[in-house]
Amino acid sequence: MILTTMDRHIIMRTLFAYVFLIMVLIIFFVLIHYLEHIDDFLDHNASLRKIYLIYYPSYIPSIIEQVSPLALFLAAIFTTSRLAQSLQMTALQTGGVSLQRLSFPYLLLGIFVSTLMFIVGGWISPHTNQTVLSYDDLYIKGRNQQIYVSEIHRRNDPSSVVTVGYFDRRTKTAHRVQLQQFGPDGSLIERVDGQQMVWRDSLWHFSYATVRSFKSGHEERQIITPLDTVLLVFPRDLARSVRDIESMTIPIATDYIAALQRSGLADTGRDMVGYFSMFAYPFTNLIAMLIALPLTYRRRRGGQAVQIGLGLLIAFVYLTAQKLTEPFGYTGELPPLLAVVLPHSAFLFGSLIALVIARK
Repeated sequence: MILTTMDRHIIMRTLFAYVFLIMVLIIFFVLIHYLEHIDDFLDHNASLRKIYLIYYPSYIPSIIEQVSPLALFLAAIFTTSRLAQSLQMTALQTGGVSLQRLSFPYLLLGIFVSTLMFIVGGWISPHTNQTVLSYDDLYIKGRNQQIYVSEIHRRNDPSSVVTVGYFDRRTKTAHRVQLQQFGPDGSLIERVDGQQMVWRDSLWHFSYATVRSFKSGHEERQIITPLDTVLLVFPRDLARSVRDIESMTIPIATDYIAALQRSGLADTGRDMVGYFSMFAYPFTNLIAMLIALPLTYRRRRGGQAVQIGLGLLIAFVYLTAQKLTEPFGYTGELPPLLAVVLPHSAFLFGSLIALVIARK
């Protein structure tokens, strides 16, 4: 389908309003965040140079990803309502342009922004979030809480288990470690005990380890100093935090989720919700565009103020619905995939119904 002058006009005006709103929301987010955590920054002697030249610039890709659906939705409402109030939409419909044809530039822009946000959320913001999370650990205590820190049990492969008494995330050191190897009949055939196991050069290093082998009811013991071993359990598997998934690109997050499932962990709901959100949340931008057109393409009593106010209400309900369903995925009351997809599916279905009704 060839873009007309009107299509380009709608796209350019909506994009201009979108970029402007993104900039305003970034400034608003940074100010609110700084005022909320100014005591933490002062208590930990954080310099303004680090905060405003390193921390918040690193935060910007994540902020853009979060506020993009709201900014695009409001931009579309603003542009369309102005066209409707000036009777340009009415003139197009009188000239035989269908609502389906009018929706083309909105769909095109929604797909473009959704694809862009998928790239930002899947590859760009995870890299910058590594800086954000490290600064949060330094200056804002409690924002990146660890899920497990002691008495950790992980499945290395179907026949072996790693047990750690305590893991120090900062130094990547596991204390009171046991590596247990089981035979096909489930009997213990070997166990490695060590006081410390350190992650270094992509390997686990024991400075001192005791290897105990069990054969035919007899035990053989051997002391090895030092001992290097390759495991399928990595430091991130031993000290998970509630925001780990934010610093992972989609390929890394895919491997991470596979490792969690392989380890036999039950409490993976939060990680699964975060992983599925990487794919689902960018398409909030497209759904927002589908909602915006039938909401504002007709001239309404009260003018733009009423349309923008109604748009804000719908955007608030949409974003709230996402946040309300996610905790059910955390706890397992809903499958994580369903908890992520449910609000998007509901509003997508509602937007399609609104388009059908508006055509009539």
